[in-house]
Amino acid sequence: MLYAIISEDVPNSLETRLKTRSAHLKRLEILRAKGRLVLAGPHPAIDSNDPGTAGFTGSLVVAEFPSLEEARDWAEDDPYNEAGVYAQFIVKPFKKVLP
Repeated sequence: MLYAIISEDVPNSLETRLKTRSAHLKRLEILRAKGRLVLAGPHPAIDSNDPGTAGFTGSLVVAEFPSLEEARDWAEDDPYNEAGVYAQFIVKPFKKVLP
């Protein structure tokens, strides 16, 4: 089943986010290589694809996992979460309808 992992950053997380980005992306690439990643990306803090020093307010990952518990475990082990970038995250089942 698909799950949406919706994460919210702590204030002023940009520096830690940038330091941890490669480890975060590596885990996403593993999901992608297995055909389980639907989409992933950050939420810019301002209305711009490149928010610069404004940074980001969180992230969204939609991916396939065997269960809600495994999706939560995966989110818990995210390098951004472990480094303190995320203040919190929620994991919800997701039903893709379109496209």
